[in-house]
Amino acid sequence: MELSSEPVVVTLEMSQIESKDDEPFDGVGDYESLPPHVSVTTHMTAGAVAGILEHTVMYPVDSVKTRMQSLQPDPNAQYRSVYSALKRIIHTEGVFRPLRGLNITMMGAGPAHALYFACYERVKRSLSDVIQNGGNSHLANGVAGSVATVLHDAIMNPAEVIKQRMQMYNSPYRGLMDCIQTVTRTEGVGAFYRSYSTQLAMNIPFQAVHFITYELMQEQLNPQRHYHPGSHIVSGAAAGAISAAITTPLDVCKTLLNTQENVALSSMNISGHLSGMVNAFRTVYRLGGLAAFFKGVQARIIYQMPSTAIAWSVYEFFKYFLTKQQLESEAGPRQM
Repeated sequence: MELSSEPVVVTLEMSQIESKDDEPFDGVGDYESLPPHVSVTTHMTAGAVAGILEHTVMYPVDSVKTRMQSLQPDPNAQYRSVYSALKRIIHTEGVFRPLRGLNITMMGAGPAHALYFACYERVKRSLSDVIQNGGNSHLANGVAGSVATVLHDAIMNPAEVIKQRMQMYNSPYRGLMDCIQTVTRTEGVGAFYRSYSTQLAMNIPFQAVHFITYELMQEQLNPQRHYHPGSHIVSGAAAGAISAAITTPLDVCKTLLNTQENVALSSMNISGHLSGMVNAFRTVYRLGGLAAFFKGVQARIIYQMPSTAIAWSVYEFFKYFLTKQQLESEAGPRQM
């Protein structure tokens, strides 16, 4: 494959390679969802790599978002913009401070995204066969994204709790194990799933809008469904930005439930621990009104746009690469 200044559009040109049904694999459309005989391992490998990169590349911005969503932040942790926040954090707390909690995020993101994409592809294919006779269905895309989210969040929710507690300003935890042990000892194992219902309430519409937007963009930018990196980047970025903006109010509530922000809860005379989405909504509104539900929206969009673009780009590349490798290996013995 030659590199040129022209837009990169790659098809799997393997006229000599046949599928299990002895039909040529032309790379148009088939690669997008992977051939039916491709193992679930292919989906999971592509998803795991995409998920880890998605969460790590823009992680410092995610740390800023968590702090910006604080309802009553310390005077030393009040920021005007993402750039000024990063600059101050690095200057006052050290260059590695914005990366605190990255280790648990990587540990959770791999398996969570592996299950996520494998489930998405399988459910999307099954529903599309029923609804559109195998064609693209926006309903199938939305439902598949929602079902996949339930599995994804079951794995990621504990990691999110630990990550956000370590990201907060003046976090009392010395490290990953200290955070896990302290939370387990003082709040019980249930603390790691205190925000699970809110996480689902946020991520199900997030992923539904995300996948529908991505597929709509692909229909416009890449109707033939070739492997086209530029279209995957643009579609992923647009999907991430729109989904992030719409679901920011729920993300603020999730952050409050995960961090159990002591100053904010004390000012509301809340003893013990805050739990439940309704209580979180009520607390956020009482402390900051409607505007509080959009705290950190700028950082959230800045984080999600490149993260989602990266995730889709890497995932689509792995789908293309792994599918090509598998079909070539299967065709080899038949050509001998």
